[in-house]
Amino acid sequence: MTLHDTPAGIAIAPCHAAEAFTDPAAAVDRLEALYGQATDFLLDGFNRVIAEGHPGRRIRAFYPEVRITVTSHMKGDSRLSFGHVALPGTYSATITRPDLFRNYLIQQLGQLMRNHAVPVIVGLSATPIPVHFAVAGRAGVAVPQEGVLDFSLRDVFDVPDLATMDDDIVNGTNLSHPDGSGHLAPFTAQRVDYSLARLSHYTATGPEHFQNHVLFTNYQFYVDEFEAFARRAIATGDSGYSAFVGPGNMVITDPEAPLPHLPRLPQMPAYHLVRPDGQGITLVNIGVGPSNAKTATDHIAVLRPHAWLMVGHCAGLRHTQQLGDFVLAHAYLREDHVLDDDLPTWVPIPALAEIQIALQEAVAEVTQLDGYELKRIMRTGTVATIDNRNWELRDQSGPVQRLSQSRAVALDMESATIAANGFRFRVPYGTLLCVSDKPLHGELKLPGMASDFYRTQVSRHLLIGVRAMERLRDMPLERIHSRKLRSFEETAFL
Repeated sequence: MTLHDTPAGIAIAPCHAAEAFTDPAAAVDRLEALYGQATDFLLDGFNRVIAEGHPGRRIRAFYPEVRITVTSHMKGDSRLSFGHVALPGTYSATITRPDLFRNYLIQQLGQLMRNHAVPVIVGLSATPIPVHFAVAGRAGVAVPQEGVLDFSLRDVFDVPDLATMDDDIVNGTNLSHPDGSGHLAPFTAQRVDYSLARLSHYTATGPEHFQNHVLFTNYQFYVDEFEAFARRAIATGDSGYSAFVGPGNMVITDPEAPLPHLPRLPQMPAYHLVRPDGQGITLVNIGVGPSNAKTATDHIAVLRPHAWLMVGHCAGLRHTQQLGDFVLAHAYLREDHVLDDDLPTWVPIPALAEIQIALQEAVAEVTQLDGYELKRIMRTGTVATIDNRNWELRDQSGPVQRLSQSRAVALDMESATIAANGFRFRVPYGTLLCVSDKPLHGELKLPGMASDFYRTQVSRHLLIGVRAMERLRDMPLERIHSRKLRSFEETAFL
């Protein structure tokens, strides 16, 4: 029996022979066709099952895949961190939503073809598409909860399989597929589908709205300022930004139009200042705490953004700091504990020169200070991230002593988590924080102080984050995606 012959009792989507392509756009066209046929087949079967009951057989369709075989030890362009494989062999990746990832796939496949002068093979994989993911986002279609029907959907359709949805590839603990081929991409199709569904749930916006440059914040005040900035950017007409999208996939293109608000905001609402080429800016209010920071970055990572930055508030740890000063992180003390099993704390999280320069230049532009004068309002140093919001109430021989020994200049509950997950997922990262309190020195975040501080500081801090992202957007892709983020055994795709 060949891979997709139809066994008794299983209805399988139409099969197609694998094809070779030397044009990346044509290869992605084929991926889109195969994926569309497979998901339409599952949707049709799902609708019939809901209307008519158990069909008496299983219904199955498979993800498409791309595959490449390299026979030469000739090296690609060693200056690039992506677009080449290290050794001869066969490499493959299952693909989902090729419509959503079209530009990314064309870019990655094109780089492979140029570096190795070989075609890519597009066909069907051996990985079934779970029905939950096939019907996700289809208008008026919802998968019923277990127990609603008089039979189990898993008796008819494939369902999500945790064995193919883990992070073993990016964590470096799985170096090949079951068929022996190496990994082309950092995530399997099921892992991507899982995160696309989670993104919609946590942020209340569809993945198609996310832009390639992502800002994270831990306060609602930044959201208000981001919306105000977005409206001004759209109004100018020459900024390149075309729309603003809020939770519930609410889209405005008129700077004066109201942005409808959901009755209840999701856990981590996202807002998108859109450019037609996807090179706009997304802001996610992750709230407070390392768990949310990890959750957001776990799922946004599958979209392969070009950079993400944390712009939020922190506790200043030095006498010389003032409320409103900035902290540019060049190292991280990790006591968040949420990533210890995936990325041990002994792994250093390096500062990325391109990100650091973009942030420092943006601070100089917005504040009109430069050189030695910039030191009046900004410190560069270690940022500590801790999972205990009331750390200052502990015996000071504990966390305070460690903070001093680490030379930390600021503390928050998110930045090191975001940077560590950026390192783990090969997404360029950075942190610029603003000092909102100094608990070690008796300057606590009291209501009156906070209101005045937020009113005067949030606007320019948000603008600095935007300007830094715009600087990164103007850089060549190969400069932003640093080789420092790549391990010994790497996927060819970013």
